[in-house]
Amino acid sequence: MDKYFFYILYSSKIDQYYIGSSHDPATRLTYHNKSIKGWTRRGRPWILAFKKPFDTKKEAQFWERKIKKQKRKDIIEIIIRNEFLWIK
Repeated sequence: MDKYFFYILYSSKIDQYYIGSSHDPATRLTYHNKSIKGWTRRGRPWILAFKKPFDTKKEAQFWERKIKKQKRKDIIEIIIRNEFLWIK
């Protein structure tokens, strides 16, 4: 069974994070760094700061939505530092 990932990208250029989910975070990172349109274009280059595998797409998207709703940089940085220890 394929894994699906919740991921966080970071741009030092704009000092911001981007949150997403994908079955292939490395390919998504390449896409964000090469995209000629969209919000992530202004932050290039992006780096993969965090990824967490899940068994289903639904689980990864649940956490993507949950963290996006927080809209808080400090929460994102806690997740990155603690490697999602609070997720069971």
